[in-house]
Amino acid sequence: MAVPKYDEMMLPVLKRLGDERDFEPLTSKQIREHVALHFALGEDERAEQIPSGFARYANNAQWACTYLKQAGLIASPKRGSFRITERGRSLLAEGVGKIDRQMLLRYPEFREFLSRGGRKGDAASREPLKGGAADADGGVAPEDALEASFGSINAALASELLDAVVQQTPEFFERLVVDLLLAMGYGDAKAGSGTTTKRTDDEGIDGVVREDKLGFSSIYVQAKRWAVDRSVGRPELRAFVGALTGAGASKGLFITTASFSSKAREYAEKQHAVSLVLVDGGELAQLMIAHDVGVSVRRRYEIKGLDRDYFDAGL
Repeated sequence: MAVPKYDEMMLPVLKRLGDERDFEPLTSKQIREHVALHFALGEDERAEQIPSGFARYANNAQWACTYLKQAGLIASPKRGSFRITERGRSLLAEGVGKIDRQMLLRYPEFREFLSRGGRKGDAASREPLKGGAADADGGVAPEDALEASFGSINAALASELLDAVVQQTPEFFERLVVDLLLAMGYGDAKAGSGTTTKRTDDEGIDGVVREDKLGFSSIYVQAKRWAVDRSVGRPELRAFVGALTGAGASKGLFITTASFSSKAREYAEKQHAVSLVLVDGGELAQLMIAHDVGVSVRRRYEIKGLDRDYFDAGL
């Protein structure tokens, strides 16, 4: 038999997590094994690989968990483990016979997840491929399908990145922010122009990056490693601006794994004491991906086209 697609796996995975006998979250390995047993996958099906070398059935199971999680049907209390949520139990109580992407679109969190992938037009409404990317069938141009696949993978990676960062220590996060700024071209990494402050006397400033080698201009950083469902408010920004003013700073970056409240963003726009930039969790994850901080390249694809100049030269 062919390896089941990710959407064919979602209902069995959710039902397994909803088993009343289980009180502890299941690991990714346990979920993969359940999928293999549920679909009676033989050695050949288990050994089938996608181009990256990862087992196809395991990759599809991973995408099933990713989509269920982004829809709020399951949660990940710690990296690599999953449990069902009340929303997931409610869906099972409806007696659904199948869970697919169209059904998940009823949940605003899932729609927001798809929008973070940066997909546009019709490609955004297509089903992922067997390996978890966008479906090339249904009248979608291959280029659009590829772009949609890229968006899906990046959106899932961004979510995974934030989960990993939140589970680290505050000190790790502060160092990560400095590393990111250096990777973005601020300061000179070789010259040690990015530093974190001692937590006992940071006075609201977690890091400093010198924009030039002599240190004539510096960026002062406040890093908040908060749960992704929290929001930074106006009081936190006001305290940071006060710390910047006290340090004689003119530029400040407030970066968090969470989000900013509307009042916080309004305050940042209207205050004129310093130049203040806000980066929330979604932006942080995209910046980390763009500048290769905490991520690595798994596979590269080249899209080639006809070189018309080469052939025209022969006329």
